[in-house]
Amino acid sequence: MTNLNKYMIAPLVIVPLMVVVPLTSCSRVEPGHVGIKVSNFGSSAGVSDDALGVGWYFTPVGTSIFEYPIYTSTYAWTSSTTEQANVDESFAFQDRNGLNLSADVSVAYRVDPVHAPVLFQKYRTDMAGIVAGPLRNAVRNALVEQASTFGVEEIYGPKKAMLIGNALRDVQHYFEPFGLHVEQLYWASNIRVPEQVLSQINTKLANEQAALAAQANVATVKANADALIAQAEGKARASQIEGDALRANPAILKQRAIEKWNGALPTYMAGGGALPFISEK
Repeated sequence: MTNLNKYMIAPLVIVPLMVVVPLTSCSRVEPGHVGIKVSNFGSSAGVSDDALGVGWYFTPVGTSIFEYPIYTSTYAWTSSTTEQANVDESFAFQDRNGLNLSADVSVAYRVDPVHAPVLFQKYRTDMAGIVAGPLRNAVRNALVEQASTFGVEEIYGPKKAMLIGNALRDVQHYFEPFGLHVEQLYWASNIRVPEQVLSQINTKLANEQAALAAQANVATVKANADALIAQAEGKARASQIEGDALRANPAILKQRAIEKWNGALPTYMAGGGALPFISEK
């Protein structure tokens, strides 16, 4: 083999190596996350049944690693366009009479690392996609269904916590089998009610508070009157008991007079009058 032939063969060996190297790479699963390996080619194509822990992994061409957070994360769906999204993401729902209401809602969630592959197989998207799609839809459906069982005064007042609690229960029940733990749902704003209805609710509440105050005032006056009556009746009863005792035993009256006498005799007495305490037998 001539030197010329050697130089012609060398490039044939080097070129395939240059082609293969770019087709292979590594991906890293960040701390606080779990990885799901997805292969698009070959006999192992599909979603791996085992989640990947933190670290670097070989990812040849056609292989991707999706990450899900296993720590508690939060997201707020609000009407503001300057918070987490540039569009209104608040929830609209109706009370049992069909009155339109709306509110901002926040969610706290985390992914079960063992069932992360199941979650990916279900939705085939990253966590942001799940929050924006399936999770938001589930929360909206739960709120709509639960709100339809309450009146507006209940939703705006004493049943507000019950409404969001019932919605949380429904969302948890739906996502638990797929490894998504919805830890909490909570109102991120006051429930928005039409202004006219809100004015009526506030007026009614004010009237109810005034009525309660009036009832309390009446109760106080009655209690004071009853106390005075009871005091007067007590004094009258005591006087009656004392009078009956004196009539039944006159000596008690004499004894009291003696106890109060200072020992001085009257200076002037009517003729034939008896000296007090001395002439008596």
